[in-house]
Amino acid sequence: MKYFSTRGGSQRLSFEETVLTGLAPNGGLYIPESIPSLPADWRTKWASYSFVDLSVAVLSLYISQDEISTEELRSLVEKSYSTFRHPEVTPIKKLDDKTFVLELFHGPTFAFKDVALQLLGNLFEFFLLRRNARKSPGESQEKLTVVGATSGDTGSAAIYGLRNKANISIFILHPKGRVSPIQEAQMTTVTDANVHNVAVKGTFDDCQDIVKALFANKEFNAKHRLGAVNSINWARILAQTVYYFLSFFHFQAQLPQGTSPEDIEIQYVVPTGNFGDILAGYYAKRMGLPIGKLVVATNANDILARFWKSGKYEKVDSEAPEGQGAAAPAEGASDGRQATDASGVKETLSPAMDILVSSNFERLLWYLAFENTEGADEEERRRLASQTLDGWMSHMKNDGRVEVPIAVLESARKDFFAERISDDLTLKTIKSYFEEHAYVADPHTAVGLAAARIVASQNPPNVHQIVLSTAHPAKFSEAVSRALEGSPSFNFDRDVLPKEFHGLLDKEKRVIDVERPDIELVKTVIEKVAEKEGTNSQGATGSI
Repeated sequence: MKYFSTRGGSQRLSFEETVLTGLAPNGGLYIPESIPSLPADWRTKWASYSFVDLSVAVLSLYISQDEISTEELRSLVEKSYSTFRHPEVTPIKKLDDKTFVLELFHGPTFAFKDVALQLLGNLFEFFLLRRNARKSPGESQEKLTVVGATSGDTGSAAIYGLRNKANISIFILHPKGRVSPIQEAQMTTVTDANVHNVAVKGTFDDCQDIVKALFANKEFNAKHRLGAVNSINWARILAQTVYYFLSFFHFQAQLPQGTSPEDIEIQYVVPTGNFGDILAGYYAKRMGLPIGKLVVATNANDILARFWKSGKYEKVDSEAPEGQGAAAPAEGASDGRQATDASGVKETLSPAMDILVSSNFERLLWYLAFENTEGADEEERRRLASQTLDGWMSHMKNDGRVEVPIAVLESARKDFFAERISDDLTLKTIKSYFEEHAYVADPHTAVGLAAARIVASQNPPNVHQIVLSTAHPAKFSEAVSRALEGSPSFNFDRDVLPKEFHGLLDKEKRVIDVERPDIELVKTVIEKVAEKEGTNSQGATGSI
């Protein structure tokens, strides 16, 4: 299996090269040359598989044994998921006869990002150790400078996946003051010498733009050998496809006796910011997992919901009443929290989704372009689809918007619904699921549950929903406590707070402040730390 850039070019990379490179030099994202089909006997053979077994089975379809043997892959997978607190890694919980929750927060940092980033960290280390073992005595060792942006959970998951790894330094950019206190503490209280937190005065999109610009800077990239941990890295998407398969089998096991699985349709509902989690479901479906439509659940930063409504992928809502634009208040917003800054990002109770441009959406757009492209052969269609995609992304970069043809929009609607949820409805949903099911949902999961209820009213009777629960509610104490204040049966410390979080906010923090979203300032941070490599530096604190 080889991988190529969504924006074209003759480059074809191995899985190892794809993982270590992260973002293509032309700004595109790597995708496989083809999406493999499931083996003929997958339904019976895989039905009793554990998460580790399924990971090996699914990942093997995309990774040649010439690159990673089955034994090596199993060892990497076992190591990655030994850190999870639940024996099933990603269990499902039944809320009612039609609604299930897929809990993805049982990893070391209590967020779904752990599923991919524990594996990615071990892949980085595996490839580097193997490359360095092949070097001659005295030859310089290969090192990797991992750079990532986070709206909250990616940062801590990446840090926990890469802390103290040999020949790896990690720099995580987060928008200062725009992540929850617990999320910030999980990142900034890690004191391993190879971990560096950078607080940028700006938005997540600013941080993400800086990361992409660093990768696009060929000289800087080559000098520091940059590696990507954001979901632009293909390995993250691939790792996340596994829990769709596991939940499919676990859901079927919970069906009442006498119910035929063929009579039931599963609909996945995914709280969505950067589009990686739901894209993994799209790949699982394209591989042959028999599921219905995927539901994109967004908050007030609703660029994706607006796309499925109009076919316009645009930072600012061009259909908003004159004078409102991106600053228009979200539907149902009555709490005053959803203010819009100069960038157009609305601050919400689900901050991990406070994103204007969803990076992974580019991968889906490529497939939509490919489906609506004619060519002499598949290679020609790929070339033309990449050309189309490159044009769309150029419009997006220069104009802040692009509108796809109606045929492309109709293709997108075949596999997806999209719903937008306000902060007000998020709070009401947290409260209603606690009162009705004694289930405490974090605000991102609540966005998914609220969207599920809206879509369910239009679903046929045979449709069952699995809502992806992306984070532990303790990570968002303000929203959860606010939603459940006055509930006599609720106690946050007793019902929600894990022992791992006790005292976390009081620990010493290590962070470098950057006064504005400027790539040159971030480059200076990385350069200064690189100069200290090998000097037993314990990391940096300060400002630039």
